[in-house]
Amino acid sequence: MDKKKLGICMDHSTAKLIPFPINIDLDQTIHCSFTHQAKEEAMQKGESAMHTKEQGAQDDYYRTLAAIIRDYDEVLLFGPTDAKTELYHTFEHNNIFADIKVEIRQADKMTENQQHALVRQYFEGERD
Repeated sequence: MDKKKLGICMDHSTAKLIPFPINIDLDQTIHCSFTHQAKEEAMQKGESAMHTKEQGAQDDYYRTLAAIIRDYDEVLLFGPTDAKTELYHTFEHNNIFADIKVEIRQADKMTENQQHALVRQYFEGERD
């Protein structure tokens, strides 16, 4: 049985899901609901309200991504911020994820082609 593999290029606001083998038509993008507009509206209610709303949106974003990761055997998390590590810490001790191989890689901001190349190189370079 072939293993299901996924690359996720992410920061705190957007995650690009890249299934492997690469098929651009299957790429998806997940957005955090805490937009600039939401931040402006929350700031009018005070800084603590803004932080509460931001944290709730970030938690929802990570929960959504974790639910997607559950369907895969191997996952590469990469991107320019700490978001990938923060996401990993939300599920690393959950037994549901125990059989999923997760790799975290620091990466600069990349074009879509560079993202696809990194995912392809990572998964093709692995040999079971």
